[in-house]
Amino acid sequence: MNYNEILAAAKDCVGPYCKACPVCNGRACGNSMPGPGCKYPGNVAARNFDKWQEICVNMDTLCPNATPDVGFEFLGHKFVAPIFAAPLGSIDMHYGPKYKDQEYNSILVKVAAEYGLMALTGDGVDPSIMLSSVEDMKKVSGMGCPTIKPWNKEAVFEKLDVLNANGIFAAAMDVDGAGLPFLKAMNPNAGSKSVDEMKEIVNYAKMPFIIKGVMTVAGAKKAVEAGAAAIVVSNHGGRVQGGVPSTAEVLPAIAEAVKGQITILVDGGIRSGVDVFRALALGADGVLIGRPLLPMIYAAGEEGFKVYMDKIIGELKSTMTMCGAATLKDITRDKVWLEK
Repeated sequence: MNYNEILAAAKDCVGPYCKACPVCNGRACGNSMPGPGCKYPGNVAARNFDKWQEICVNMDTLCPNATPDVGFEFLGHKFVAPIFAAPLGSIDMHYGPKYKDQEYNSILVKVAAEYGLMALTGDGVDPSIMLSSVEDMKKVSGMGCPTIKPWNKEAVFEKLDVLNANGIFAAAMDVDGAGLPFLKAMNPNAGSKSVDEMKEIVNYAKMPFIIKGVMTVAGAKKAVEAGAAAIVVSNHGGRVQGGVPSTAEVLPAIAEAVKGQITILVDGGIRSGVDVFRALALGADGVLIGRPLLPMIYAAGEEGFKVYMDKIIGELKSTMTMCGAATLKDITRDKVWLEK
């Protein structure tokens, strides 16, 4: 099956909230929650998408004729491209009953590792979600990154004990989930983390630790201070907090402040290889893609993932060729144009 065929088949697999749109731009789902929408005013996902489209790429084919190299070294491991699968949670509630989180993550972890990429998986009130993803990662030499909610420290350490014991490649925390009601209901309280608390968590982990949900220069500097190996510039698609800027808008200032001190990934509204190119030109080292993968996997399982990634990576290589970038390091700020 090709991309369009899989996307058409997805319309019978997802829903009622996700519409398996030709382009996942955050408009059809709006503020539908449950569903893939956003908190009021319901425009954050759309803003994420729109702001990438406002950035133009600068063509320059007066350059050596070379096959683009999109290989990406991250945390000491070589991946085939700077594109990872973002964590998604409550799959059946938000996207349709075909899969539970455990089943979806099982497909995602396996096919991502076999393709030469990495899947970040979600977390939830049900502890079996993370435990199941760990078992799946063990089957692919530990390749994967469970994303832990900002539970209280004791709960986080319990989860890290499992990851430490099983040789998992990396761990993450989506700190932008701090306002979730079920975290506030915990005793002791969970949610926001101070720099000192994050230092304890990062030092407790025996693998590289990624902080996801950074949206300010100050937050990025705190992540560096806490000793994180990487950050993900992410606004959770507006699911936790509405009225926030897009990740494309805040990325340049964050990159200017901490580039070279910490690896920078960006998540939110990236829907094409051109968008990946834009993100790298604005200072990201790599990107995460979540929502568009879901209908592809719902409709065609592992094949859906491979077809989607072939498409995105092909678009990235084509853009690099047309903009005179032979390697990822060649995708610099001068390769894109922003209206003043």
